[in-house]
Amino acid sequence: MQQHPSSAQIEAATAAFRMLADPTRLRLMWLLTSGEYDVTSLADLLETSRPLVSQHLAKLRMTGLVHTRREGRRVLYRARDTHVRTLITEAFSHAGHEVTGRPRHDG
Repeated sequence: MQQHPSSAQIEAATAAFRMLADPTRLRLMWLLTSGEYDVTSLADLLETSRPLVSQHLAKLRMTGLVHTRREGRRVLYRARDTHVRTLITEAFSHAGHEVTGRPRHDG
C-alpha cells in the first residue's frame, strides 16, 4: 500500500500546482523543460515584456520549479529537475488527449 503524503508534501505540491495554473507560467515551464534561457529570450519567445517574464520566473523559482545559474552577466533559467520536466511533459500530454480526443494510454 502506498504511503500517504505528509502535510508538508501536500503544501509543496499545492504551491507548485498553483504556480502552474497561470497560462504564462505554464508556457514558460514548457520552454524551460527543453533547455536554458535568459529573460530576454523567454520574453521574445512568448512575445511579452521582460518585467512580466521576470516576475513569473521569480514566482516559479520561489516554489522550487525553476533553477538558475549565472553565465557572465546573464542569468539562465531551466526547469529544476527530472520530476518537474516530467510533470510539465505529462500535463501537456494529458491536455493533448483532452483537446484532440486521441485514445488514452491506459484504461
